[in-house]
Amino acid sequence: GEGTALTRGELYSRARRIGAALQQMAPAGERAVLLYPPGADYLVGFFGCLFSGLVAVPAYPPDPARLERTLPRLRAIIDDSRATVVLTTSFIASMVEVLFESAPDLKALRWVATDTLEADESAWRKPAVTAESLAFLQYTSGSTGSPKGVLLSHSNLLHNLGLIQGAFATRDDSVGVIWLPPYHDMGLIGGILVPLAQGFHTALLSPLEFLKRPRLWLETLTKLGGTISGGPNFAFELCVRRIPPAEREGLDLSRWEVAFCGAEPIRAETLERFTEAFAPWGFRREAFYPCYGLAEATLIVSGGEKG
Repeated sequence: GEGTALTRGELYSRARRIGAALQQMAPAGERAVLLYPPGADYLVGFFGCLFSGLVAVPAYPPDPARLERTLPRLRAIIDDSRATVVLTTSFIASMVEVLFESAPDLKALRWVATDTLEADESAWRKPAVTAESLAFLQYTSGSTGSPKGVLLSHSNLLHNLGLIQGAFATRDDSVGVIWLPPYHDMGLIGGILVPLAQGFHTALLSPLEFLKRPRLWLETLTKLGGTISGGPNFAFELCVRRIPPAEREGLDLSRWEVAFCGAEPIRAETLERFTEAFAPWGFRREAFYPCYGLAEATLIVSGGEKG
């Protein structure tokens, strides 16, 4: 489909409205867990949280089909962050009774569906934040143990955003295409906050849609003239394996300037295979940008110089 367009003005207005409502519900500094599917509601909820003075705690929504695996992570994050509020959509809120059956302790939290909030935007008051104020809690992936919360200040964020803008050589006319989950550093900070800080257009795709049909990623890059996009090594491998030569027809990757690759070991053979497969459709090997980052450092730690 065509998706949902969200301008900076609409984001600002909706975030202020949510911020005003949250200011009536909880004092500044309280932790609010964000439970949203990827998309505009999540983005608005995240900024609404910042506008209110609450501390955002992004989290993956638990998978109803795999609660025994996904619920413990959510509970660990809620307990560790001492969250008192959950921000979500009316659709997810309508199904929380199923969640309460497995986790009755979650009933004690205040569940707020931000897509149906009635609030007066003019009631919003700018929270008393400074550069050192806590912006949000970013939880580690938990790949080496329980997820650990990283305290990110507004200063941490702005500094790392500046590093990424310099590393990727972003411009006001850059075009981003991002399918990464928006709950963690690479998707949230690199994929969403960098474009907002710079002011360039970005298309957000569903991670599940990408996994089901990897060609969607390259189709979107073609359609929008994407200049910045990327993902872990497996994403490039998936494209080579799941997009046969006949389905590569019609792609145009010639405007792709920064194909960042990180979050897991980067295999030279994967980059070679991707280049070989998609060079006939405009992809240039020098677009690859291997980089390393981690939640504890906000996001980017190292990468080369473009050009």
